Amino acid sequence: DYYTSSNGEVEIVQFHPSYTYEDFIEGFRPELLPNGQPGFSIQDGPLKTLAAKAHSNSEGKYILLIDEINRGNIAKVFGELYFLLEYRDEKIKLQYSREALFSLPKNLWIIGTMNTADRSIALLDSALRRRFYFIPFFPDKEPIKSLLRRWLKANKPEHEWLADAVDNANERLGDRHNAIGPSYFLDLDLDDNWIETIWEHAIIPYIEEYFYDQQDVAKEFALESLKLNTEPEEDDATDQSD
Repeated sequence: DYYTSSNGEVEIVQFHPSYTYEDFIEGFRPELLPNGQPGFSIQDGPLKTLAAKAHSNSEGKYILLIDEINRGNIAKVFGELYFLLEYRDEKIKLQYSREALFSLPKNLWIIGTMNTADRSIALLDSALRRRFYFIPFFPDKEPIKSLLRRWLKANKPEHEWLADAVDNANERLGDRHNAIGPSYFLDLDLDDNWIETIWEHAIIPYIEEYFYDQQDVAKEFALESLKLNTEPEEDDATDQSD
Protein backbone atom coordinates (compact mmCIF):
# COMPACT_ATOMS: atom_id res chain seq x y z
CA ASP A 1 0.00 0.00 0.00
CA TYR A 2 2.98 2.32 0.56
CA TYR A 3 3.78 2.18 -3.17
CA THR A 4 0.30 1.87 -4.61
CA SER A 5 -1.48 4.51 -2.49
CA SER A 6 -5.12 4.50 -3.59
CA ASN A 7 -4.34 3.90 -7.26
CA GLY A 8 -3.32 0.28 -7.52
CA GLU A 9 -3.42 -3.03 -5.71
CA VAL A 10 -1.24 -5.43 -3.73
CA GLU A 11 -1.61 -9.19 -4.05
CA ILE A 12 0.23 -11.58 -1.72
CA VAL A 13 1.03 -15.22 -2.48
CA GLN A 14 3.27 -17.70 -0.71
CA PHE A 15 5.40 -20.23 -2.52
CA HIS A 16 5.84 -23.78 -1.20
CA PRO A 17 7.14 -27.06 -2.68
CA SER A 18 3.77 -28.04 -4.18
CA TYR A 19 3.02 -24.60 -5.70
CA THR A 20 2.81 -24.84 -9.50
CA TYR A 21 2.63 -22.86 -12.72
CA GLU A 22 -1.09 -23.63 -12.79
CA ASP A 23 -1.49 -22.04 -9.35
CA PHE A 24 0.55 -18.96 -10.21
CA ILE A 25 -0.07 -18.07 -13.87
CA GLU A 26 -2.90 -20.12 -15.41
CA GLY A 27 -4.16 -23.65 -15.59
CA PHE A 28 -7.14 -25.95 -15.98
CA ARG A 29 -9.50 -25.95 -13.01
CA PRO A 30 -12.68 -27.98 -12.40
CA GLU A 31 -16.04 -26.29 -12.85
CA LEU A 32 -19.66 -27.05 -13.67
CA LEU A 33 -20.42 -26.75 -17.38
CA PRO A 34 -23.59 -25.02 -18.66
CA ASN A 35 -25.24 -28.45 -19.00
CA GLY A 36 -24.65 -29.11 -15.30
CA GLN A 37 -21.91 -31.65 -15.93
CA PRO A 38 -18.44 -31.38 -14.35
CA GLY A 39 -15.66 -30.20 -16.60
CA PHE A 40 -12.53 -28.06 -16.79
CA SER A 41 -11.71 -24.54 -17.91
CA ILE A 42 -8.60 -22.38 -18.04
CA GLN A 43 -8.53 -20.04 -15.06
CA ASP A 44 -6.10 -17.23 -14.34
CA GLY A 45 -3.75 -17.34 -11.39
CA PRO A 46 -2.72 -14.30 -9.29
CA LEU A 47 0.03 -13.22 -11.69
CA LYS A 48 -2.18 -13.12 -14.77
CA THR A 49 -5.11 -11.60 -12.85
CA LEU A 50 -3.02 -8.75 -11.48
CA ALA A 51 -1.34 -8.21 -14.86
CA ALA A 52 -4.77 -7.69 -16.45
CA LYS A 53 -5.61 -5.04 -13.86
CA ALA A 54 -2.28 -3.30 -14.45
CA HIS A 55 -2.87 -3.28 -18.21
CA SER A 56 -6.26 -1.66 -17.73
CA ASN A 57 -4.89 1.08 -15.45
CA SER A 58 -1.55 2.30 -16.74
CA GLU A 59 -1.44 5.12 -14.15
CA GLY A 60 -1.66 2.75 -11.18
CA LYS A 61 1.01 0.64 -9.50
CA TYR A 62 0.33 -3.03 -8.94
CA ILE A 63 2.50 -5.17 -6.70
CA LEU A 64 2.67 -8.94 -6.54
CA LEU A 65 4.40 -9.88 -3.27
CA ILE A 66 5.75 -13.44 -3.23
CA ASP A 67 6.52 -14.62 0.28
CA GLU A 68 9.08 -17.43 0.68
CA ILE A 69 9.94 -17.22 -3.01
CA ASN A 70 12.82 -19.68 -2.66
CA ARG A 71 10.61 -22.47 -1.27
CA GLY A 72 9.01 -23.20 -4.63
CA ASN A 73 10.46 -24.72 -7.78
CA ILE A 74 10.85 -21.27 -9.29
CA ALA A 75 11.83 -22.26 -12.82
CA LYS A 76 8.76 -24.51 -13.03
CA VAL A 77 6.39 -22.02 -11.39
CA PHE A 78 7.54 -19.00 -13.39
CA GLY A 79 7.53 -20.67 -16.80
CA GLU A 80 7.41 -17.99 -19.52
CA LEU A 81 7.76 -15.33 -16.84
CA TYR A 82 11.54 -15.75 -17.04
CA PHE A 83 11.41 -14.27 -20.54
CA LEU A 84 8.82 -11.61 -19.74
CA LEU A 85 10.69 -10.33 -16.68
CA GLU A 86 13.65 -9.52 -18.89
CA TYR A 87 11.71 -8.23 -21.90
CA ARG A 88 8.72 -6.26 -20.65
CA ASP A 89 7.91 -4.92 -24.12
CA GLU A 90 7.59 -8.38 -25.67
CA LYS A 91 4.47 -10.52 -26.02
CA ILE A 92 4.41 -14.32 -26.05
CA LYS A 93 1.94 -17.19 -25.98
CA LEU A 94 1.37 -18.85 -22.64
CA GLN A 95 1.32 -22.58 -22.05
CA TYR A 96 -2.47 -23.00 -21.95
CA SER A 97 -4.13 -19.94 -23.55
CA ARG A 98 -2.31 -20.28 -26.86
CA GLU A 99 -4.81 -18.18 -28.83
CA ALA A 100 -3.78 -14.86 -27.24
CA LEU A 101 -0.48 -13.09 -26.62
CA PHE A 102 0.50 -12.10 -23.09
CA SER A 103 2.86 -9.40 -21.85
CA LEU A 104 4.00 -8.22 -18.43
CA PRO A 105 3.08 -4.54 -17.90
CA LYS A 106 5.76 -2.22 -16.57
CA ASN A 107 3.49 -0.95 -13.79
CA LEU A 108 3.36 -4.44 -12.28
CA TRP A 109 6.12 -4.93 -9.73
CA ILE A 110 7.10 -8.36 -8.48
CA ILE A 111 8.72 -8.49 -5.04
CA GLY A 112 9.96 -11.75 -3.56
CA THR A 113 10.99 -12.28 0.07
CA MET A 114 13.06 -15.12 1.45
CA ASN A 115 15.05 -16.20 4.48
CA THR A 116 18.71 -16.68 3.67
CA ALA A 117 18.96 -19.28 6.46
CA ASP A 118 16.64 -21.53 4.45
CA ARG A 119 18.68 -24.26 2.78
CA SER A 120 16.43 -24.13 -0.28
CA ILE A 121 18.05 -20.80 -1.22
CA ALA A 122 20.33 -22.94 -3.40
CA LEU A 123 17.40 -23.23 -5.81
CA LEU A 124 17.88 -19.60 -6.88
CA ASP A 125 19.79 -19.98 -10.12
CA SER A 126 21.71 -17.26 -11.94
CA ALA A 127 18.93 -16.89 -14.54
CA LEU A 128 16.59 -15.66 -11.82
CA ARG A 129 19.19 -13.62 -9.94
CA ARG A 130 19.99 -11.45 -12.93
CA ARG A 131 16.30 -10.58 -13.30
CA PHE A 132 15.90 -9.28 -9.74
CA TYR A 133 17.61 -6.72 -7.55
CA PHE A 134 18.60 -8.22 -4.21
CA ILE A 135 18.30 -6.14 -1.02
CA PRO A 136 19.56 -7.78 2.19
CA PHE A 137 17.92 -7.13 5.56
CA PHE A 138 20.12 -8.40 8.37
CA PRO A 139 19.80 -7.66 12.11
CA ASP A 140 23.40 -6.41 12.15
CA LYS A 141 22.83 -3.88 9.35
CA GLU A 142 20.63 -0.80 9.14
CA PRO A 143 17.73 -0.24 8.97
CA ILE A 144 17.03 -3.51 10.82
CA LYS A 145 19.93 -3.15 13.26
CA SER A 146 18.29 -0.34 15.27
CA LEU A 147 14.65 -1.17 14.50
CA LEU A 148 13.86 -2.90 17.80
CA ARG A 149 15.59 -0.19 19.83
CA ARG A 150 13.72 2.58 17.99
CA TRP A 151 10.40 0.78 18.38
CA LEU A 152 10.92 0.15 22.09
CA LYS A 153 11.98 3.73 22.70
CA ALA A 154 8.81 4.99 21.02
CA ASN A 155 6.36 2.42 22.40
CA LYS A 156 7.84 0.59 25.39
CA PRO A 157 10.73 2.69 26.76
CA GLU A 158 10.76 0.74 30.03
CA HIS A 159 11.86 -2.34 28.05
CA GLU A 160 14.63 -0.72 26.04
CA TRP A 161 17.05 -3.10 27.77
CA LEU A 162 15.59 -5.85 25.55
CA ALA A 163 17.35 -4.38 22.49
CA ASP A 164 20.68 -4.77 24.29
CA ALA A 165 19.82 -8.35 25.26
CA VAL A 166 18.96 -9.26 21.67
CA ASP A 167 22.16 -7.59 20.38
CA ASN A 168 24.14 -9.51 22.98
CA ALA A 169 22.53 -12.79 21.93
CA ASN A 170 23.27 -12.13 18.25
CA GLU A 171 26.90 -11.34 19.03
CA ARG A 172 27.17 -14.71 20.75
CA LEU A 173 25.51 -16.44 17.81
CA GLY A 174 27.97 -14.84 15.40
CA ASP A 175 25.85 -15.77 12.38
CA ARG A 176 23.94 -12.97 10.63
CA HIS A 177 21.92 -15.46 8.58
CA ASN A 178 20.50 -17.03 11.74
CA ALA A 179 20.36 -13.97 13.97
CA ILE A 180 17.35 -13.17 16.18
CA GLY A 181 15.20 -10.56 14.44
CA PRO A 182 13.07 -7.81 15.98
CA SER A 183 9.67 -9.08 14.82
CA TYR A 184 9.25 -11.34 17.86
CA PHE A 185 8.87 -8.30 20.09
CA LEU A 186 7.06 -5.68 17.98
CA ASP A 187 3.88 -6.07 19.99
CA LEU A 188 2.03 -3.25 21.75
CA ASP A 189 0.98 -5.73 24.45
CA LEU A 190 4.63 -6.38 25.31
CA ASP A 191 5.35 -6.60 29.04
CA ASP A 192 7.77 -8.53 31.28
CA ASN A 193 5.65 -11.69 31.25
CA TRP A 194 5.20 -11.60 27.48
CA ILE A 195 8.93 -11.07 26.94
CA GLU A 196 9.72 -14.08 29.14
CA THR A 197 7.14 -16.19 27.29
CA ILE A 198 8.55 -15.26 23.88
CA TRP A 199 12.09 -15.95 25.05
CA GLU A 200 11.27 -19.28 26.65
CA HIS A 201 9.03 -20.69 23.94
CA ALA A 202 10.39 -19.10 20.74
CA ILE A 203 13.98 -17.93 21.21
CA ILE A 204 15.36 -20.66 23.48
CA PRO A 205 14.00 -23.59 21.39
CA TYR A 206 15.53 -21.99 18.31
CA ILE A 207 18.88 -21.56 20.10
CA GLU A 208 18.80 -25.14 21.37
CA GLU A 209 18.24 -26.40 17.85
CA TYR A 210 21.04 -24.20 16.50
CA PHE A 211 23.42 -25.55 19.18
CA TYR A 212 21.86 -29.02 19.26
CA ASP A 213 25.26 -30.64 19.95
CA GLN A 214 26.48 -27.86 22.28
CA GLN A 215 23.86 -27.63 25.02
CA ASP A 216 26.29 -25.93 27.41
CA VAL A 217 26.56 -23.08 24.92
CA ALA A 218 22.78 -22.88 24.56
CA LYS A 219 22.45 -22.30 28.31
CA GLU A 220 24.36 -19.04 27.92
CA PHE A 221 21.35 -17.55 26.11
CA ALA A 222 19.08 -17.48 29.14
CA LEU A 223 17.28 -14.14 29.23
CA GLU A 224 18.35 -13.30 32.78
CA SER A 225 21.98 -13.89 31.86
CA LEU A 226 21.77 -11.63 28.81
CA LYS A 227 19.86 -9.01 30.76
CA LEU A 228 22.48 -8.89 33.52
CA ASN A 229 25.23 -8.52 30.95
CA THR A 230 23.51 -5.47 29.46
CA GLU A 231 22.79 -3.59 32.67
CA PRO A 232 25.20 -0.71 33.39
CA GLU A 233 27.57 -1.25 36.27
CA GLU A 234 26.87 0.82 39.33
CA ASP A 235 29.47 3.40 40.25
CA ASP A 236 30.91 2.30 43.56
CA ALA A 237 32.98 5.44 43.92
CA THR A 238 31.92 7.74 46.77
CA ASP A 239 32.60 11.41 47.22
CA GLN A 240 35.13 12.26 49.88
CA SER A 241 35.38 15.56 51.69
CA ASP A 242 37.89 16.91 54.13
